[in-house]
Amino acid sequence: MVTALLIVFGVLLLDQITKYLIKTNFAINEPLVLIKNFLSITFTINTGSAFGMLQGFNTIFIFISFIALGVILFYWDKLKIKKDKLLVALITGGILGNLVDRIAYGHVIDFISFSFWPAFNVADSAITIGVIGLIYLEWKK
Repeated sequence: MVTALLIVFGVLLLDQITKYLIKTNFAINEPLVLIKNFLSITFTINTGSAFGMLQGFNTIFIFISFIALGVILFYWDKLKIKKDKLLVALITGGILGNLVDRIAYGHVIDFISFSFWPAFNVADSAITIGVIGLIYLEWKK
């Protein structure tokens, strides 16, 4: 349980620190090219969901986030495998990171930008890793 809580708060902290640094050091849509035509740091805002879909539905995503967190809390004790709990902890930290943005700013701050993919952030990465990990573990069974 302690390890899972450390993961949740570690993801949340890393996510919020990186977003703070981006917000205070970059103008919106200002790129810092790391690898030409491949990877940049670009401060973008997203009022929608993954891939910028459903723009302007911030309130609905706040509600969905609270529901997801409630479901996670409800089922937490039913997770028997430590790996499952650690992956769900990644997802939880990611949900909380983006939820903080939605409540505080009315949008999510994204900044990791590959030339072939919409911008994302640490919270999005944690959610993605957690979901893919759970799918993989379930498939392995």
